[in-house]
Amino acid sequence: MLTYKKNILYMDNSLLNDIADKISTPAYIYSRKKLIENFRKFNGAFSKHNRIICYAVKANANPEILKILAKEGCGCDIVSGGELKLALKCGINPKKIVFAGVGKKDEEIRAALKAGILLFNVESIPELYKINEIAMALGKKAPTGFRVNPDIDAKTHPHITTGMSHNKFGLSLNEAEDGYLLAKTLKNIEISGVHCHIGSQITDPVSFEIASKKISAFINKIEKNSLKLKYIDMGGGLGINYNNDKIIKPKDYAAAITKYLPKNRVIILEPGRFMVAETCILVTKIIFVKKTAKKKFIVVDAGMNDLVRPAIYDAFHKIIPLLKRQGEQHNCDVVGPICESSDVFAKDRKLPPVTSGDYLAILCAGAYGYSMSSNYNMRPRPAEILVEGKNWKVIRKRETLEDILK
Repeated sequence: MLTYKKNILYMDNSLLNDIADKISTPAYIYSRKKLIENFRKFNGAFSKHNRIICYAVKANANPEILKILAKEGCGCDIVSGGELKLALKCGINPKKIVFAGVGKKDEEIRAALKAGILLFNVESIPELYKINEIAMALGKKAPTGFRVNPDIDAKTHPHITTGMSHNKFGLSLNEAEDGYLLAKTLKNIEISGVHCHIGSQITDPVSFEIASKKISAFINKIEKNSLKLKYIDMGGGLGINYNNDKIIKPKDYAAAITKYLPKNRVIILEPGRFMVAETCILVTKIIFVKKTAKKKFIVVDAGMNDLVRPAIYDAFHKIIPLLKRQGEQHNCDVVGPICESSDVFAKDRKLPPVTSGDYLAILCAGAYGYSMSSNYNMRPRPAEILVEGKNWKVIRKRETLEDILK
């Protein structure tokens, strides 16, 4: 996706310096080609299975990205009424939409029932009662499955693990078993599936195998109670290569996650990061090169309000210049303009010679980049650009101060 030609960086066949000059910075720039490649690679890994791929909208909610995925036949994993409305507006088939989240509001449940989504992934007993109540008022049956928490340490960052007993998500295996028995007694609940999601940015296939084994045993146990689960939603979590990480290939992930699952079921997968992270760079302009007695700082116009992952997760993102100059590399900190000490994209990172006015590309920024951005310090959120070969277009305009103030 990214190549240097005569020391100038291109995305596919588009000159990134030209784009940055025309639309200003900071800006998120995506490759349409890479997005489609990622979907087809992931979908193809499960070609031997009856499956529904439900892209996790929370990773990146740009409408153009959802429209591209909808044309590829992708569904959506949603966690809010807003994401539901967006998915439907972008052409996602409601029978390929699954709804998770621990705090679904009445109006969100009502909208999902009216839309005719595939499945509610229920995370508590009070939620089950609420869905039944709203479905009854609408004269509908709500397709549901419980999100079970299998207590698996996925060996990822503590802030993005979701399948351990102390996490807020889902029910323990024992609690979920009681939940299914209760659901059988509720007239407006249709028991359809089971859901499990153990975390994000997972690079250890063993964790997925353990999840597969635990969910299989759980299904066998509850189906002895005259229940039959059509859908097995195994969530997402497939990690990507941020920093020469050892990663799992999609086909090996597919083998691990389905290893113990019963046959003749529909498998639901919820990739987010894998789909979009590597499709995108955040381009930022160097404002100053600041030298102190102890440090060299590269001060850029992007901040933690644009890309918060390094600040809250200590996340690593490779950083490269759009124009590669010859010369000795030096250790430096790449920092933003936000009035927080955590507004740092890289510490003691070796970079080639750069100067004020140069552009830098922060790589693998497509997942949890724009979607977690904010207006902290009254800074407008950046533009988003989609590249296709030599052509590119704005797929979200840069915010203005007027947009914020209204």
